[in-house]
Amino acid sequence: MFRDVAVVLDDRFQRLHIGSARLEKLAEGCRWAEGPAYFPAGRYLIWSDVPNDRMMRFDETSGTVSVFRHSSGYSNGNTVDRQGRLVTCEHGNRRVTRTEHDGSITVLASHHQGKRFNSPNDVVVKSDGSIWFTDPAYGIDSDYEGHKAESEIGACHVYRIDPYTGDVRSVADDFVRPNGIAFSPDERRLYVADTGATHVKDGPRHIRVFDVDDQGGLSGGNVFATCTQGLFDGFRLDEAGRIWTSAGDGVHCYENDGTLIGKILVPEAVANVVFGGLKRNRLYICATTSLYSIMLPVNGAKTF
Repeated sequence: MFRDVAVVLDDRFQRLHIGSARLEKLAEGCRWAEGPAYFPAGRYLIWSDVPNDRMMRFDETSGTVSVFRHSSGYSNGNTVDRQGRLVTCEHGNRRVTRTEHDGSITVLASHHQGKRFNSPNDVVVKSDGSIWFTDPAYGIDSDYEGHKAESEIGACHVYRIDPYTGDVRSVADDFVRPNGIAFSPDERRLYVADTGATHVKDGPRHIRVFDVDDQGGLSGGNVFATCTQGLFDGFRLDEAGRIWTSAGDGVHCYENDGTLIGKILVPEAVANVVFGGLKRNRLYICATTSLYSIMLPVNGAKTF
């Protein structure tokens, strides 16, 4: 039951869980489940199984699980744009792509200033159509999640793809390993995780928050929260601006003032989450080898 997996750390979390709801395991057998993206029109979920070089599909109406794409270019992060198309970060192909309605694939970005990206990791689409993504080096560190190679750029940045020209611009260049990324509901703030502790002793394991101007520029970048268990990876926000983020022991919930108010304990380390369901009140959880979900009394921020 939910009460067995919910940890209340602040009274504000009391109204954010349902006592009779339970954590459901929907699929298993992955090596590293990542990048969930929910398609409301078809009521299905797509996610990545990165080391197995495949994308999986969960049908919400029937509960069936199938392989959506194999090979997937070692896909990692996924999202849905405002036209209902799948946008994907491909570790192996070192690019960001869009799957069109007819199933064809359009390459949105593969280089910056003539140099190949490291391995695009997580992605979001703003309401103006611009695409924002992180580019750490996890896909080129070894052959496990991509293809081992040297970085051509020599650093790990956050990028923005212009919706009209397709031009790619670096919007943040002071990360060790930028990872999860999401906008606040009003899109005035951008949150980006840094999992640099995987490569630097006592390195960052936090989420930073930036102010976003009308031209797509960023300012600020203060630490919003530091992970208390493992590392933050992917995360999403609810309508009230609270962050529901992956962590080593489950999903952590942060108020928009940066306070950790509660947790949903999951038996595997969590990589990423997304809100789905007809009312955006079902939280899908990619956790190491499995896909889980839980019903909540809150609604995810509308992104489609």
